Amino acid sequence: MPIIRKMNASLNHGAEVLVLQHLNDDGPGYLGQWLDGQGVCWQVLCAEAGDAYPASVLGYRGLAVLGGAWSANDDRPSLRQAEALIREADALGIPVIGHCLGGQLMARAFGGRVATLEQPEIGWLPIIRNGSEAARAWLGDATDATVYQWHFDSFVELPPGAELLAGSVTCAHQAFALRQHLGMQFHVEITPDKIGAWMAQPGDSYPGAVDRHPASVQSPPAIHAGTATHQPGSEALARRIYESWRSRWPD
Repeated sequence: MPIIRKMNASLNHGAEVLVLQHLNDDGPGYLGQWLDGQGVCWQVLCAEAGDAYPASVLGYRGLAVLGGAWSANDDRPSLRQAEALIREADALGIPVIGHCLGGQLMARAFGGRVATLEQPEIGWLPIIRNGSEAARAWLGDATDATVYQWHFDSFVELPPGAELLAGSVTCAHQAFALRQHLGMQFHVEITPDKIGAWMAQPGDSYPGAVDRHPASVQSPPAIHAGTATHQPGSEALARRIYESWRSRWPD
């Protein structure tokens, strides 16, 4: 069933924000907590749960697209519809924020390319912000941050006109801005509960990735230790990003 906050299940009904969720285990997390704390009416629709994404985002002020274990290049109708909604949001002046798979779908929707990296990133890993005005506006003044990653693919070519904001040793493109939108490769919406659920069922690819890529894929003990250390900083960065996103919502 879709998760509805402060509204009925019918489409929109006064909601300010639409959240597109792909898989049951990759929910809004801290994004939902932040929206509730701001008193924002929002709706989340989950493709794996059987929710149909809407035909239009007309009437919303913000669109958020979450992550998931699928590839952005998979032949799935819900992914193509997400891309169509991203493009419509752009045309309507509605800011879009993409998390991991969501950022990859944003890149594809605007003409970028997504592909599998030589090394995946899983765990609490550093990113480096560049010195641009857009990077500071979205990510704050700190030049580096430790964020939660779980991805094998990335947006290896940015869309035309996009500005790179941050990268890492393993993944050159960690965040990009395009007009009023932000695409991220990392999971700024992460919470300890989400990490616990993912680590309980990490999938078949994870154990081998730990063995093959120790520099960029952390073991379960390292991830759990990192959560205790880095979660507060992740939430502070999330607040900065979400506040910057909200400042771009149309009146």
